Parts: sequence; structure tokens; C-alpha cells
Amino acid sequence: MTETHDFVIVGSGMNSLVCAALLARAGKQVVVLERNDRIGGCIRTDELFPGYTHDILSSSYPLFTAGPGYEALGADLHAAGLEFANTDLPTAILTDDGRSLIMSTDAAETARRFNAVHDGDGAAFNSTIGSFFEANADLTFGLLGNELYSPSAAKVLFKEVRKRKIGGTLSFFGESLESCRTWVERDFQSELVRGLIAPWVLHAGLGPDDAYSGLMGKVIMGAVGMGGMPIVVGGSHRILDAFRIVIESHGGRFETGADVARVTVSDGAATGVTTEDGTTYQAREAVIANVTPTQLYGRLLESPPADFAARAADYRYGRADMQVHYALDTPPHWPDPDLARVAYVHLTPGLDGVSRAVNEAERGLLPEAGTIVVGQPVALDPTRAPDGGWIFWIQLQELPSRIKGDAAGEITVPADGAWTDSVKDAYLERIEQRLERLIPNFRSSVVGRRAYSPTELEGLNMNLVGGDPYSGACTIDQFLLWRPFPGARNHETPVKQLFHIGASTHPGPGLGGNSGFMVASKFV
Repeated sequence: MTETHDFVIVGSGMNSLVCAALLARAGKQVVVLERNDRIGGCIRTDELFPGYTHDILSSSYPLFTAGPGYEALGADLHAAGLEFANTDLPTAILTDDGRSLIMSTDAAETARRFNAVHDGDGAAFNSTIGSFFEANADLTFGLLGNELYSPSAAKVLFKEVRKRKIGGTLSFFGESLESCRTWVERDFQSELVRGLIAPWVLHAGLGPDDAYSGLMGKVIMGAVGMGGMPIVVGGSHRILDAFRIVIESHGGRFETGADVARVTVSDGAATGVTTEDGTTYQAREAVIANVTPTQLYGRLLESPPADFAARAADYRYGRADMQVHYALDTPPHWPDPDLARVAYVHLTPGLDGVSRAVNEAERGLLPEAGTIVVGQPVALDPTRAPDGGWIFWIQLQELPSRIKGDAAGEITVPADGAWTDSVKDAYLERIEQRLERLIPNFRSSVVGRRAYSPTELEGLNMNLVGGDPYSGACTIDQFLLWRPFPGARNHETPVKQLFHIGASTHPGPGLGGNSGFMVASKFV
């Protein structure tokens, strides 16, 4: 069977949805092909236990609501039923000895809380974030929000050079390479303030000692401080429902169970795709692939240029992740009752603890005291659980894809380094012991648990190679001009009419939808 559309989009994650919605709304004929039995990529919601609505992978959307895709499509999505919930307490740190610190979306309240743990840290935080955004927002977001080899990016740079002069512009780029550790140890005296900030660079695929993690830390803390941690009322599947309504109301289509086997190429240009069952989808204008470079150049293209194939083969994936979902029959008894209002609580020993866990994971070890990201969707959206119930959405981002050993010397790992159920359960016992020491009613409140190991995450979404939630290491050599690798420009490929989007491409992961927006903007 053969059918023809203006655009064929491979994969149905956030970037694909933003791209498809903009193209369909402009009158283009669009089909979105998804190999799984449901659309969404890393957006997936299930009722794991009766009455409890769990977001299995992603959970919050601060980068989407702050990005150009939402600015362009937000009104249509809300008209289609999308609704966000938020909180004025987006994040907190809780240490293993029971100390905590909470950040507010109210700058004065954040300053008060930070000053309470060390006088002057509150003013320093607000001053640092405020001055950074005042002086650098246009340049930072101009680069993250535009194709880098484009007149738009050149205009941003030209304006900044005129304002800063060449020396000042170079100084900005040099300062942007500093690590999160360098920044927080210089500007803040309290270990709690440092420890509240440090885990957030994990959400950018970095560690606190990585180059440019200081820049990303400032960007994230500013975004979270101003915009909170919005989640979708009723579960993240509701944002998929809204996108489907918008796309289909403009003539677009979705096909699930459509596993693309090959991008068809004629005279150096992509003409469509063929699925594993032999169906051909022809594209009049372009094929847009939301896949990893490994898939694109190693599977979907039959004869890619040798240099691109080699670079794709060398593309590196980052640390692995585990997602754990708990259904509780009563809210947690946190050491500080205000923690029950927080969207994301990071349980960590602090800055050095995050650094140590990252290092252990990168050496192939199960961390002794890894960062526990505790999301609390019911704090923002009570519809997620039965009356009186609670949900913990837990993310463990400092894990090896292949295990060489256990940093604590307690867990026996298989010789092949695979994530077996016994390893997963043993590591979760370590996590749960730490949770129960700080939340006395934790174990007695649990009515259900479902954990997804790195291997299981890749099974849910093949872009999460080795359980890497960010579809590729986000270190400086695979960022900005070099994402996914040198020679890749503006989401174009060496094949005409074939474009590459998704977390593996500029500006990287985060469910902002920016790469899909950039490619759609070339045509509408």
C-alpha cells in the first residue's frame, strides 16, 4: 500500500507533535508514524494501580510552557482541553540527616528561606539569577531557540557584539563554561543552597563538575523560579489528547504500530519512508525523523555518507535512569510539612554527594547514595489519586547502563553487567531505606510500586538508549554547534528533504519542542 502526504514525521514525541501541529495548521498534509501502540514518546500515562494516575516517564513541562511552541500553539491546545496545574514551591533539597531548604516562585520568599540558612545567600541568589537573565537572556535564549547556522542566530550575535564588544562577548562564552560547582561555591556559603541547586543540572544531562553546568544551572533555576513546575491536570496523556485534536482537526493523521524500516531516497533527496509491514508513505516536501543519530544513520538510511555514518557510530549516550512509581494511601510525613507542597524534592547529601554519585555511575558503579528525585504530582493535581492518597514519581538519574560493581560493596552484579530484576530490587531497597529514615510512614503507606530499570526504559522508547533519558550525552562536545555531532547543521542531513529533530539534536532534551518548532518554521 502506498499513500502520499506533504510531510511524513517519524516518531511522535513532543518535538514531532509541535512540528506536526504547526504544519497541519498551515494547511499541510501531515502523517505522524509511531512504532509503539500509542503516541507520545516520553509522554506516557498509565493507571498502574486502581485510582492512581501515573506519568511513567516525563512529568512536568517548564521548558514547553516557556518555549516558542507553546507560545504559538497554547491557545489551540487549551481550547482542545489542555490544563496545567502548578505550585509556588517548585523544588527543595532534603539531606539524609533531615535538613531541608525550599525554593519559592516568590523571589522575596526564596531570599527569606535562603537567608535563614546563611545570611546573605538569599540576596546573592536573587542577584545572581536576576543579573544573569537581565544581561544574558537575549544571547542565551537566542542561541538555544534558533538554528545556529542562520540569519536569526547571526543577528543575535551581531547585536550582542555591538553591545558587549568582542571582548565582552568572548568573556560571556568563557564564563559560560564554568561548572556548577565553581558557581555555587563562589557565590553561596550554605551547603544547603549549594545542594538545592546542584541536582538540577542532572535534569540537563550533566553533572555539577561538567563544563557549562553552571550556565545550565542558572538557566534552570531561573526558569523554575519564575515558571514553577507545571504538570498536566489529569495526567500527561491529556496533552497528547490536545495535540491529537489540534492536528487531526486540520487534516493530520497518526498511525501507531507503524515501525519505519527505511527512509527512501531518490537522486539524493528523501521521498518518503517504508514501514516494516511494507507500507510506503511518500512525502512531497520532507521527511522529518525524531530518532537518535544511531537509528537515522545506522538503520533508516541505507547508504549514508561515510563521514556521517562514522560520526553517528561515535555518538555517545549518557548515564542511565530508573523510574519508580509509588502509590500511597496517605500523604508522606516529611520532616518539614511544607515539603508536601513541593513539586520536586531532591534527596541528596548535597553538592559533593551529587558529584560523587555521578562519578560512581560514570565508572559503572551503583551509587552508594545517589540523588533521589521525588516528584509529588498530587501536591499540584489532587485528581491523580483517590481521596487521601498520594503518589511518588521517583527518578534516579545517576546509574550506569552496564554495571561493573556496587560502590557500597553490598549488591552482587552479574558478570555481563545487565540490569536484572534482582539488581533492580536490591538497589531499590537501598533507596527505600533512605526514604523511610526520613519519612517514617513511607513503607506502611505504600499500596503499589512499579519500577522501570534502564533496560525497561529503552524497551518503552527506543530513543532512550541504555536507559539514557536524554537520548545522548549532553556534555559540551555534544551541545550547541556539536549536537548531535560536528557537521550537522540546522537539523538538516546530507540527504535533501530529510530533517532530524528530537532530544539528540539542538537544543537538546527537555520536552520543550524547540527542534520541532525550528524545522516547522522552515515551511510555514
